[in-house]
Amino acid sequence: MASDEMIKVVGDRFCVPYTMELLVKRKIQSFSNSHYDVFDTTGNILLQVNGGIWNLQKKRVMKDPAGLPVVTLREKQAISWKQEWQMHEGESRHCLCSVKRSGGFNIKSNLDVHLASPYKDAACDFRVTGSLASLSVKVRRGNSIIAEVTHSYTWGSYKGKECFKIKVYPEVDYAFIVALLVIIHENDNA
Repeated sequence: MASDEMIKVVGDRFCVPYTMELLVKRKIQSFSNSHYDVFDTTGNILLQVNGGIWNLQKKRVMKDPAGLPVVTLREKQAISWKQEWQMHEGESRHCLCSVKRSGGFNIKSNLDVHLASPYKDAACDFRVTGSLASLSVKVRRGNSIIAEVTHSYTWGSYKGKECFKIKVYPEVDYAFIVALLVIIHENDNA
């Protein structure tokens, strides 16, 4: 990453001064529930995301290890080929950002991320390129890559389990990056 500026969307407590390697394990628990666990390289759990898979109101809640809500992801209900999600602080309705598919019928699920701001302009603040199916996802701010995701089938993807590795660059909000991974995964499997 070219800049030393802290990139915080969810909160500065999720920004660390070094490159962070995360392991995200996703498991389909039942026909209507999916669960994500996020670990650091030493096996400590950092975040958990729960939510239904096939329900009318797609909603995912990310919690910290103490079980406190960090962010809530809600899919905006609209008849459109551009899926849109909103990221809310905790379980409130305070919107942190909106995430929308860049194009409708692409093989790659490129996402545009717009921070919630009263001074909103047309340009997106972040862009997510790639897809989990292609085993490569990059999160960019301008021309700088701030995080990369690689997919691994080693944890038993054939049994409803998947594993993702994320590299988050220094001073980048890793809770925000995990939330984007969940959104792109939900869009890829919609």
